[in-house]
Amino acid sequence: MVRDTIGSFEKLVLSAVHRLAGQGYAVSIVDEIEKRTAQAPNPGAVYATLDRLQKKGFISSRLGEPTAERGGRRKRFYAIEAPGIRAMAAAQEIDRKLWDLAEVTI
Repeated sequence: MVRDTIGSFEKLVLSAVHRLAGQGYAVSIVDEIEKRTAQAPNPGAVYATLDRLQKKGFISSRLGEPTAERGGRRKRFYAIEAPGIRAMAAAQEIDRKLWDLAEVTI
């Protein structure tokens, strides 16, 4: 059975995929995470997480057109799917409950 929950790093990657609105590929996802967190994630960890999120059905991917600047290779673009949006909402609710439990005021 595939887990329908997401961990902290999966939340970061899924959020970046969502923000890039179907135009995100691995390098741009790494850049988006770095821009938002001021920390550069390991690209290998991003690739592994994208694969895991796709297996869970939270994201989908498509191949772009080959380009000369990439030596005829194609980029793989990622998009969030409805189960991914639901997983992010559930994770946000869990985070909210944890903050409420801790009675932390920001």
